[in-house]
Amino acid sequence: MLPPVAIKACHRHAAHAGVGSAAYERRSPEQGVLYQALLGHLETFLADAVDAHGGAGLPKFVEKELRAYLSCGVLSRGFARFRCADCASERLVALSCKGRGFCPSCGGKRMTALGAELTDHVVPFVPVRQFVLSLPHRLRYRLAYDHARCIAVLRIFVRALMSFYRKRAKKRGLRDGKSGSVTFIQRFGSAANLHIHFHVIVLDGVFTESADGELSFHAAPPPTDEELAQLLGAVRTRTLRYLTRQGLLDDDRADFDPLCDEAPLLANCYASSIGGRQTLGSRPGSPLARLGHDPDTPRTESKGRLQAHLDGFDLHAALTVAAQHPDGRKPLEKLLRYCARPPIAQHRLSRLPDGRIALQLKTPWSDGTSHVVFEALDLIAKLAALIPRPHKNLVLYHGVLSANAAWRSRVVAYGRLPQPTAPDAAIEASSDAEPPKPPVPTGPRDRRRLWADLMRRAFGYDLQTCPSCGGKMQLLAVILERTAIRKILAHLRLPSEPPPTAPARASPEPELPFDDVA
Repeated sequence: MLPPVAIKACHRHAAHAGVGSAAYERRSPEQGVLYQALLGHLETFLADAVDAHGGAGLPKFVEKELRAYLSCGVLSRGFARFRCADCASERLVALSCKGRGFCPSCGGKRMTALGAELTDHVVPFVPVRQFVLSLPHRLRYRLAYDHARCIAVLRIFVRALMSFYRKRAKKRGLRDGKSGSVTFIQRFGSAANLHIHFHVIVLDGVFTESADGELSFHAAPPPTDEELAQLLGAVRTRTLRYLTRQGLLDDDRADFDPLCDEAPLLANCYASSIGGRQTLGSRPGSPLARLGHDPDTPRTESKGRLQAHLDGFDLHAALTVAAQHPDGRKPLEKLLRYCARPPIAQHRLSRLPDGRIALQLKTPWSDGTSHVVFEALDLIAKLAALIPRPHKNLVLYHGVLSANAAWRSRVVAYGRLPQPTAPDAAIEASSDAEPPKPPVPTGPRDRRRLWADLMRRAFGYDLQTCPSCGGKMQLLAVILERTAIRKILAHLRLPSEPPPTAPARASPEPELPFDDVA
């Protein structure tokens, strides 16, 4: 007979913010607002999508991720089984879907792993500055699906940024200075809208090499508002010049839209998400409903310190993290987590009495908007727009932090304490002793962290400690076989079948014709 089992719902409802964020909720994943929306309306959304676009549905990778989310954190889909070595109590931990688009659980894991890896092994002990570049709406649509051109625009920005640091260092008498950066391509805005922009974490200064091969870091003074405006002007000019050469801004080809020809529904989702309009539901094409919105208060662009705005291009560079901080590396890790965060936090979603779903904004807009309201079908359309194409890297390294940089190994070790090694006296030199084994290389795969360590580091939840006696939990097996899953869950009087997906049903007649905002 199996001992009692403590069920933990695999971090689905954990907040995705930085250090010290909300703890770990122990509700069933099926109770989440996001999960219920897909469970009840996904089939209807897919059916409506096919009917509305002449049989052309979503690309396979988008539909696959939407469906996979319904298996994330559900015990009846499979789980890992842990047992305490002391008191023999057990715990089941549901498996994740490993989605890259919108899943709060998998996004939280990826955020934590990446933040820990960059803090501990990549970013040296030097000051860093965050540059955030936002693009005009028309360019967001063009670059959302075209990853190659998106990377090309990013390369224009990073080259201008590296040149900006080199020229400022040269004025101070520092020649051949080199900097580096880590870039996060974010696809979402605060309202779960499609918003292609770049978070670039730059080493705030340059490295130089002395005659004896020693690296030195020279911190840069803060940029002025005038310098930032000049930098944004150069990025805008080069970006528009590149896109014009590619034919994306040619008036004669204004109607040319390969995405619309290849995947018309996804193009519809992109255009509506960027424009802040409904895609499906009772009022397709109309602006999204808001809570707290004051119609008499116009929205204004932020004109804060170290922020430049020009023709839809926006550059912000006010956030920095010092090399030495009273809290150690925690502020840096918090910043990196913020850049790598998933688009939606479960605790910001709520269901209104009329069945619609409200997403609370992290910071209210200037017009007083505190929540954006979606119908369930339209929320799924917004989620579809956030899913990136498979096998496309959204985290990139440039300058001295790039993989092939000649100084990279010395840069990432800059300021770090050397790893402790065993003293030579501990090795006995005997004639019949085995020769010492060569050191094992420590690459990225060797530093891959256990999920239990990430849970403890991000949310303070210790998966490897028994809640009953404090003993160590050991992994027994990963249960994927359906018969074994049913037997274990039935014995525990837990649902042994996954929750059924609601069948497709007729959608309400739209009140307004769809207005294509592309």
